[in-house]
Amino acid sequence: MINESFNCDNCGFKVEIHPEGSARNHCPKCLYSKHLDENFPGDRASNCHGMMLPVWIDFKKNKWTMIKHRCTQCRKEMLNKLAPDDDFLSFQQYLTKNQ
Repeated sequence: MINESFNCDNCGFKVEIHPEGSARNHCPKCLYSKHLDENFPGDRASNCHGMMLPVWIDFKKNKWTMIKHRCTQCRKEMLNKLAPDDDFLSFQQYLTKNQ
């Protein structure tokens, strides 16, 4: 797993490393991700590199709150654990307004 900082390709935000040491895979500001992982979070094995649109919030008993991402290029869907510094409330309000 790679925990590294990056600039978000969607909003340009400077994303710092994950505060809990996990692999950072999405922007805490806009919640977009980039399709870098193929089989599991942190493997960085995908060749797609499309933008991963946050489309839903899901709750998994053993993993807590998860963000469902869908790739805008290949349509692959992946679940990613919500990070403690994610702007979850803004995204939740967006989902509520657009249902």
